[in-house]
Amino acid sequence: MKQMSLSTCGFDKAPLRTRRRQFLEEMEIVVPWDDLVALIAPHALAGSSPKGGRPPFALHTMLRIHFLQQWYGLSDPAMQEALHDIPLYRDFCQLDATQTRLPDESTILKFRHLLERHGLADRIFAHVSAKLTERGLMLKEGTAVDATLIAAPSSTKNKNKARDSEMHQTQKGNQWYFGMKAHIGVDADSGLVHTITGTAANVHDITQAHALVHGQEQDIFADAGYQGVEKRQEVQGIKASWHVAMRHGKRKALDKSTLLGSLINQVEKTKASIRAKVEHLFRVLKRQFGYTKVRYRGLRKNTQQLKTLFALVNLWLVRKRVLQLGWA
Repeated sequence: MKQMSLSTCGFDKAPLRTRRRQFLEEMEIVVPWDDLVALIAPHALAGSSPKGGRPPFALHTMLRIHFLQQWYGLSDPAMQEALHDIPLYRDFCQLDATQTRLPDESTILKFRHLLERHGLADRIFAHVSAKLTERGLMLKEGTAVDATLIAAPSSTKNKNKARDSEMHQTQKGNQWYFGMKAHIGVDADSGLVHTITGTAANVHDITQAHALVHGQEQDIFADAGYQGVEKRQEVQGIKASWHVAMRHGKRKALDKSTLLGSLINQVEKTKASIRAKVEHLFRVLKRQFGYTKVRYRGLRKNTQQLKTLFALVNLWLVRKRVLQLGWA
């Protein structure tokens, strides 16, 4: 007797609601798709060819594919294969099962180049931030600043026989790292990113502090690496109060049995609890989305990707609130 397949038994009609499926169902609702497509459409239409040829894929589809790449760390060839292999991805990208062709890696690449050419990652991040502010999800009364290292390939086994000239090495503790730094300014109340800059790994965190504030905050929180920031020339126009963590050795030496020592230690704990929101964002970026290594050459392209990623990180963090209340 011929054995029946699972599909003929009807199991395909009741798919397991996996974490991946649940995640994409939530992002379907949380991401403001129509708004973001409207940002891209004028540039896509301006660059379209009048000579005919195969009809282009819908912008909705290409944007969904682009975001899938960010969420799951997929290269262009890997994304092409995933569309062929994973029905869930095709459904999410609104690709009909009867279609005779799917976006290939060159189509996916061209869409990403379109976004890069017109700086649309900046506009996507700005639009998401504005939408969160309108909904009262980002208050902007205080800012926490920090930076994290993003590794880059250190191998010279490539066409040019050289490492990326815009990436550099730096030492953290007793270990050396090669790559770039992502510097972020975070809303101290909600823990959402409002500002991003990208530099080589050897650039000190303190040099980017002035670029991570928006000017409306009253207080700025930073770790001990920003000691002396209030004395730097570029921050003199910033009216907010700086709250920089005490160096570990100095805090360890506090006599906590005295009233003064106990109060100072409590203040440091409060500062640390606010800065912890920044660390949570880096955890989402690196663990939830799996972004631990740069994908492209050069700071500009990788900083553009970081802005897209942090726009998606912000949306992921507020998803429960949006699912409950909606955007309207």
